[in-house]
Amino acid sequence: MSKGDTVIASLNRLVELVENNLTEHVELSRLATSLGTTEYHLRRMFSSLAGMPLSEYVRRRRMSVAAADILGDEDLLGIAVRFGYGSTEAFGRAFRAVHGVSPSDVRRDGGPLRTQPQLRFRLTVEGNSPMDTRITQQPAFRLVGHSARVPLIHEGVNPHIQALIASLSPEEHGRLKQLSDTEPSGLLQVSADVDPDYAEGSELTYLHGVAIDDETEVPSDLDVIDVPAGEWAVFRTEGPYPEALQTTWAATATDWFPSNPWRLRPGPSIVTVLDRTDDFSSATTELWLPVERA
Repeated sequence: MSKGDTVIASLNRLVELVENNLTEHVELSRLATSLGTTEYHLRRMFSSLAGMPLSEYVRRRRMSVAAADILGDEDLLGIAVRFGYGSTEAFGRAFRAVHGVSPSDVRRDGGPLRTQPQLRFRLTVEGNSPMDTRITQQPAFRLVGHSARVPLIHEGVNPHIQALIASLSPEEHGRLKQLSDTEPSGLLQVSADVDPDYAEGSELTYLHGVAIDDETEVPSDLDVIDVPAGEWAVFRTEGPYPEALQTTWAATATDWFPSNPWRLRPGPSIVTVLDRTDDFSSATTELWLPVERA
């Protein structure tokens, strides 16, 4: 079985696990171990390829199946408890979030319902565009700069990140650049503590700064993220910014990881801009992702 087939088979096993446990807790860590992978990597691959976090898919499937029960005569509290909710109020909020109407509305009117079909992953022929990638072993280093907790926004500009960068003076940018003394070089865009499901609105730590050797003294006014030694997959991209970078990021999940013997490991993702036009309409970037052998 090819690497791509293995990834697709693992995701379909995950979907089967969800279907068999719609009224119970999903033991994802046990499944990941049996498949020879990690829960972290499985969640990231699912969210990237399904276009939604695993937690959101589970919620949609539960509420889709629950809708059929609501159309019957069973007590609403009994249905809520069976699907893991302690009250009809909590169940009603989850139900409305998926269907746009309350359980009582559906029981009275029969709908409308927004049903989530069961997912099925299939291997398609992709990868006709080569990816400029290298694997590098990095000793422990530190990411230093200015950080903030910001919400994860999938599409468009993140105004919270924009505000952080805009608050830094040209002099401060210059100071940060002078501190950089190891790879990845230059000013960096760092995303850390990201929810493995990549859930919209979940918080992450964004740091605007540089990489320094772990023995280098850190100025007291800067935030620090310690990064342990490990291997990194580095994806180089040239073209319209940020579209080319976003396309490469998506292709790591759809093309690169299914075709190569590597998987994501916990750690920050890093973007460095190597070159750009004056108006930033085009740029050469590197995307650094922490990996380990699958």
